[in-house]
Amino acid sequence: MQYKGVCLGAATLSIVTVEKKGDSPVIVDAVVRNHEGEPRRTLSKMLEGLEKARLCATGRKFRHLMTVPSISEPEAVEMAYQFSRRGEHVEAIVSAGSETFILYELDEDGRISNVHTGSKCASGTGEFFLQQIQRMGLNIDEALQEAAACSNPYPVAGRCSVFCKSDCTHALNKGEKKGRVVAGLCQMLAGKVLELVRKAQVSRIMLVGGTSQNSVMVDYLRSEIEVIVPPEAPYFEALGSALWAMEQKLEPVDTKSENLFIPFKSSFSFLPPLSESQERVSFKEILRDEAMPGDRLLLGLDVGSTTTKAVLIREEDKALVASIYLRTM
Repeated sequence: MQYKGVCLGAATLSIVTVEKKGDSPVIVDAVVRNHEGEPRRTLSKMLEGLEKARLCATGRKFRHLMTVPSISEPEAVEMAYQFSRRGEHVEAIVSAGSETFILYELDEDGRISNVHTGSKCASGTGEFFLQQIQRMGLNIDEALQEAAACSNPYPVAGRCSVFCKSDCTHALNKGEKKGRVVAGLCQMLAGKVLELVRKAQVSRIMLVGGTSQNSVMVDYLRSEIEVIVPPEAPYFEALGSALWAMEQKLEPVDTKSENLFIPFKSSFSFLPPLSESQERVSFKEILRDEAMPGDRLLLGLDVGSTTTKAVLIREEDKALVASIYLRTM
């Protein structure tokens, strides 16, 4: 008999299927996907072909959108830890996700005794790291390979996402190697975890969540503390919810999308569309022309942390002869 656990995270959706063999649960299947801000649609696609399933959900926010039984993330973490500890004991579990880093202190029985959360600033998250390497034109494997070959990470600010992004942009504009900047980002992420570790005064942790797959970050952590990354780390909370479903012997539920989710209701109030106020707006225009031989041109350049803009204006009549608007790579 199979049971499924679903974790609806800020950026990813994971599903784990477990069943019992003898007296012990085993993992039959585990899938992790980026939901691109559409957890309902993504989950419906992942469950296509299933009419019914014994299902439990977890996740800080999105689990409340579902009609199936659900448990909190700390409960899911405790359940998964009993499966993944394999006779070992750690002092804390750090869940390093795309949006938040959380440290769960554990007692001798593997139960959560205290919780520490990291800075709410986006620079210390997995999603921010992915955004920055994408701006460099690197995929995750390329980025980590280049960072691993760097022995001198470029220092970047960790206290603020704007400062951190600006540090990366300025470094690349000065010609710093991408690998050195990526290594700096990995070191900054490790620093975020170490802040939690020092706050909790622990020295042996289990690291889970998508960011646990950042091997360069993990190497930096292991130079300071003892770190265990279990094979189940990328889908840890989903595993916990599947094990809970098995423990509770949940009955199958209909997996059709309209039955899995509560009816959508926005928590926002809405204003009239801007198009209804168009007559109240004054639009300023500039003369546009093509550059001609002999023209004297003025270059305007704005390199921002996210986008880069450039214009060419003819000095004689201030006509705009060229412009471009790009993402800052």
